[in-house]
Amino acid sequence: MSKPKALVPYGTLDLLILKTLETMGPLHGYGLARRIEQVSKEALQLSQGSIYPALIGLEQEGWIRADWGVSETNRKVKVYALTEAGRRQVAVEVEKWEQATALVARFLEA
Repeated sequence: MSKPKALVPYGTLDLLILKTLETMGPLHGYGLARRIEQVSKEALQLSQGSIYPALIGLEQEGWIRADWGVSETNRKVKVYALTEAGRRQVAVEVEKWEQATALVARFLEA
């Protein structure tokens, strides 16, 4: 029997991507997805259909940039890295997450 997949609230994937890039430095999409899965202890399973649209959105916001590089298997890949605006946005996203979880916690404690 497999573990149930974790449900991630809308917008949370952006925070996970930004925080992972902040911690790990530049990564290609597949490596980024696998790292998020690893940190989640496999509770999250990210498909190409979820990770790549999020990366495109973050790139359009100007929070990450994509450059061509070479993977560990010697394939041409896009490597994603935080921009300066992205570094600032990490703090904003963390603050928003902390406020949201504090709000929910107040209701759970009531």
